[in-house]
Formats: sequence, structure tokens, C-alpha cells
Amino acid sequence: MTQGPSAVTGSSVHLVHHLEEVMGTIVVIDVYATAGPATTDGAAADGAAGRAGREISARLAEAVAILHRADEIFSTWKPDSPVSRLRRGELSRAQAPAEVAEILDLCAVARDLSGGWFDPWAVPGGFDPSGYVKGWAARNALAAFRSSGICGALVNAAGDIASSGDLGNGTPFRIGIADPFAPLRLAEIIELTGAIATSGTYERGAHLIDPRSGRPAARAASASVTGPDPGLADALATALAVAGEQGLALIDRLDGYEALVINPDGSKRRTQRFPVAAAGAA
Repeated sequence: MTQGPSAVTGSSVHLVHHLEEVMGTIVVIDVYATAGPATTDGAAADGAAGRAGREISARLAEAVAILHRADEIFSTWKPDSPVSRLRRGELSRAQAPAEVAEILDLCAVARDLSGGWFDPWAVPGGFDPSGYVKGWAARNALAAFRSSGICGALVNAAGDIASSGDLGNGTPFRIGIADPFAPLRLAEIIELTGAIATSGTYERGAHLIDPRSGRPAARAASASVTGPDPGLADALATALAVAGEQGLALIDRLDGYEALVINPDGSKRRTQRFPVAAAGAA
């Protein structure tokens, strides 16, 4: 999985660190604001802080509601969810919430871009968009924090991270990628712009399905993909974990997307511009 930001600069204030249990995991939301100028007017400062606090609370509530709506619609563990009913043939695309049609279309695009290594129609039980939805939901939740006072935000859905902005004064978010052979250690640290998703079997076991055989398979110990769209990064990381090193050529062809594969023997292969942080960077 991928882990959250490693540092906060003096140019920003850490407004929010929120953990939400949703989508079968813990989603972590972090929001940073540019540090404002000092003031000697205590009453004015208190009033401004109160207004800012109410605004950020409202934005957090909006983000949390977005995550829970995604869970209610797309959970394959809830028998009455629209996607579960769609899988059983009890609901058509036209009858389902609009988000279902959106995800069906996005998954079809991701299947094509991945060369078929990501295929949510080729799994036991029928259509399962779990490999796209977490990143998509993180992106939608992140949109709640667009504000002139916010310099950066991250929504981390169990290693699928959507980000906007930075820590202030151009200081990028630095994100750790867990070592699949010793998950409490970091295999790499990257400087994040946009999104990163990591997939592998070291935490959840053999849950990845090879669409070509219909059986569990993973040719990489871990696969990470960065890019502008968290949902597509999520799907491509799933595809790359199944395909292994051979899948890097598919990522190379996509503008704005980079990837890292950690092989079962511990060796690493990456695309040319995968954003590894410079050694010793603060």
C-alpha cells in the first residue's frame, strides 16, 4: 500500500486529519491550509477561525457523504446495493443510479487502456468495479476541499491516494510505498502530483484475478501507478499487479501516467519518469 505525507512545513497548517471507516477499509483525509498573517486583533482572529472551522467541517461532511454514497452503490458485500443487484440481473443499467452507468463506461475505457489486464467483467460472480471505485471515490471526495484557503489535500483510500495542491510554498507531498516483503518498511518514497494507487497480494492475499484465465494470479509482488486520475490509476495498478513487468509498456504509452513494479524476487522496474523523491530530500 501507499502511505501518507511524511512532513509538514512551517508555511502550512494541518487543518484536518480524519479517519473514516467506509468501503471495507479506513479512508484517511488530510487537509492543509496556508498559514495566515499574524494579527493583534484577538476578536477578529477568533471570528475568522470560527468561520473557517465551520466551513472546513461542512466540507469534511460533504467528502464523507461522497465516500459513503460510493459504498452504498458499489459494495459487492451488500446484497441490496445497486451493483449487487446488477450482478444478479435484478437491475438494468438504465434503472441503476447514474453513477453506475458512469463507472461502467469508465471501466470499459480502463479495460481497453490496460490491454485487458483490468477487466471487471471477467471475475467470478459478474461485474465487480472494486478495482476502479476506490480511486474514483477518493477523487470525488477530494473535490469537496477546493477552496482559496486550502493549499493541499489528500484522500487516502487504503493506498489509493488522490491529492491536490501541496504542503505550501510549493513543497510537494512525499508519499511512501510499502515494501511488499516487509510492509512496515518503505520500498520507495515519491513526490506526488495527482494520484497514486498501489496493488498487490501481500495484504489481502490472492484476490487479484487474471482476466485471461479467470483464476487468481499476480505476477508482481507490488505495482504502483501515478497519474492525474485516481480511478484510472487504481485500475492500472490492478492490471499491472496481474500482468507484472510486461505491463510497464502499456503504462509507458499513456500520457501523464508512470509506474513501478516490485517483482517477486525483490527487483524493481519503473517507467522513466516515475516520481521517486531525490535522496535526502526534506
